[in-house]
Amino acid sequence: MRFQGTKKYIASDDLKLAVDAALNLEKPLLIKGEPGTGKTMLAVEAADALGMRLIEWHIKSTTKATQGLYEYDAVSRLRDSQLGDEKVKDVANYIVKGKLWDAFTSEEQVVLLVDEIDKADIEFPNDLLQELDRMEFYCYELDKTIKAKKRPLVIITSNNEKDLPDAFLRRCFFHYIAFPDREGLEKIVNVHIPKIKKKLLKDAFDVFFDIRKVPGLKKKPSTSELIDWLKLIVSDDLAQEVLASDQSKLIPPLYGALIKNEQDVELLQRLAFMSRRDSSVN
Repeated sequence: MRFQGTKKYIASDDLKLAVDAALNLEKPLLIKGEPGTGKTMLAVEAADALGMRLIEWHIKSTTKATQGLYEYDAVSRLRDSQLGDEKVKDVANYIVKGKLWDAFTSEEQVVLLVDEIDKADIEFPNDLLQELDRMEFYCYELDKTIKAKKRPLVIITSNNEKDLPDAFLRRCFFHYIAFPDREGLEKIVNVHIPKIKKKLLKDAFDVFFDIRKVPGLKKKPSTSELIDWLKLIVSDDLAQEVLASDQSKLIPPLYGALIKNEQDVELLQRLAFMSRRDSSVN
């Protein structure tokens, strides 16, 4: 079984090898990279390409590792016992199964996405070490060990918001999705906007990469933001004219699709003003 990417997801050779390595080594695949570089979509497309069901566990700052295993709803059981409900006799009725339980008990191999693991508490990765390593966990309420019937392909994403524990990193196969160069980015754009004109794409790329090179930018525009911006540009004739003109391109038309905070907008406006002033002096 090999991952070759999909028609909708252009994967580098290194990324394809990383997915294959995780499958062969039976280790979680830890994916890092800038926001918007396709980390989450990798799991979606890998599941599609490999013919596996996708189970998604999106992590929040309040997420606890035990929620991925199961939760015991003691409150509902107490309420039902007060009402004389017969189902209180079976504790299994009050076990809320988590994403790992779902993945472990699947009859077929699945892809389990643990998305943005660095959002959770620093102890979160350590709390999952044994479960991900042994592919099993114990349910005390049922006095039962839940073992993986088929070892899932576990894909874990991180935006590098905080460091992950060394013990956790040792158990993963790691891959960093580097930001694509112009050639790689063009392949990605052509998948999403196949009929875009080459001249328009060149002008847009010039602006996009110039913005990404600006020092002091709080958030560089990402691949996903570039695609959103290009879709708007393609459908707007006036924006295309502005993009192709000789005006300073640091503040592009429809920049709200690319720039996501006011500090970066102000920085680009200052640089554009300085550029125009220098041009007028010369």
